[in-house]
Amino acid sequence: MWLQEDNHKYYMSRFYGPGEARTRELWVEIAEANRSQVKIHGILSNTHRQASRVILSFDFPFYGHPLRQITIATGGFIFTGDVTHRMLTATQYIAPLMANFNPSYSRNSTVLYFDNGTVFVVQWDKVCLQRKEDIGSFTFQAALHSDGRIVFGYKQIPMSVLEISATQHPVKAGLSDAFMLLNSSPDVPESRRRTIYEYHRVELDTSRVTSASAVEFIPLPTCLQYRSCDTCMTSELTFNCSWCHVLQRCSSGFDRYREEWLTHGCGQESDERTCEDWAESESEHYSPSPQSPFTSFDEDVTTSSFFIGSLTTEDDTKVNQYAEGDGVRNDLPTKTARAPIQTGTIVGIVLAVLLIAAIILAVIYISSHPTSNAALFFIARRPHHWPTMKFRNHTNHTTYSEVEHAAHEKEGFVEAEQC
Repeated sequence: MWLQEDNHKYYMSRFYGPGEARTRELWVEIAEANRSQVKIHGILSNTHRQASRVILSFDFPFYGHPLRQITIATGGFIFTGDVTHRMLTATQYIAPLMANFNPSYSRNSTVLYFDNGTVFVVQWDKVCLQRKEDIGSFTFQAALHSDGRIVFGYKQIPMSVLEISATQHPVKAGLSDAFMLLNSSPDVPESRRRTIYEYHRVELDTSRVTSASAVEFIPLPTCLQYRSCDTCMTSELTFNCSWCHVLQRCSSGFDRYREEWLTHGCGQESDERTCEDWAESESEHYSPSPQSPFTSFDEDVTTSSFFIGSLTTEDDTKVNQYAEGDGVRNDLPTKTARAPIQTGTIVGIVLAVLLIAAIILAVIYISSHPTSNAALFFIARRPHHWPTMKFRNHTNHTTYSEVEHAAHEKEGFVEAEQC
């Protein structure tokens, strides 16, 4: 029985060990919840290294930023970024136990979530490690509360987390957040590329992650919570809060809105004037603050670049664009890379289409008029041996061969054996 408390600047964490009453209180029994609020994710429960977006029924404050959608991954973590990319395991995550889990191995393995309007829970239930299925299954969950608290609950951990290999997939537990900047590309000056900078991370001691244990993260005050210049500048937080009059926002300059903070010169602005100065000149020099906390950029983003100093392996988690079984469709806007289409490119495409159409019409004419001069011209000049292509008729169009295996099935996926 043990209790450990740590302060991480943005969060205070409390570790509860086996036997603690608080450990049992923090665990959410999804089996006892309203069935209409519990959903088993069919895709994630039957795949490996997959991720899917889910919409929350409430705004969840993460590092002071309200989130309404998250991305659940099979690898034991939740991605909280707005822009998905290949390195989901690098930053912007909530990870009760990030590892190379493969829910598709066993019919008993599932990834399910629960949302009752005040708490959102993701549970990785009876999942096995890839190529370590004989060790046993893991059951753990992450609970996101509407007041900003985050709870990691560990029901079944069959081995020491320190012994899990990180060769094929990062192994860690904790929180992370980052901000994104648009920088000019050195190769194409008129284009922009995204660069993600991690500004804070909470790394838990994974040796304490055992069966019947729990971790509770309690959010600490941040500059973003202040809504006026006076309360911002008189705050006693350790973040060195500054007030930006143009944006009507209090910030330390290191949060997800840093791009907008720098664009409007908020850092220099706050050093030169006081709240009284802004009150006197408010109606003369500044227009009302924009409604959206994000700035719109006209530049197209062509490439992505991620500078994270502590990466160990590359993650190839795929992101499903449509959620299965819950009726939630991913229509969230994401910025796509588009190069400007030049007039010459359009003309070339049109000419190519016209050429192909002319060839098709010529073939149709020759086939329907075999005695015409054009048909006789090609027949006279045909090679002695035309290349032949053989086609086989199949009853279906499946591109993969089906392998018979004496095993159980879970929603169309073959299971090697249960763990």
